Amino acid sequence: MTRRKIRSDCRVGMLEKMLGLPTGTIRNKDGRKTRSDKKLGTLRKEAKKK
Repeated sequence: MTRRKIRSDCRVGMLEKMLGLPTGTIRNKDGRKTRSDKKLGTLRKEAKKK
């Protein structure tokens, strides 16, 4: 089964549901849980910036 690329406008909570991950799996750089309503595009910008 092939997977599609994950779009930047997808939110963290929806991604965790799609992949079957427990809530709070995706975390910020400092180790805290990422808000579930944060978009993946924003996470990618933050990771690239720092």
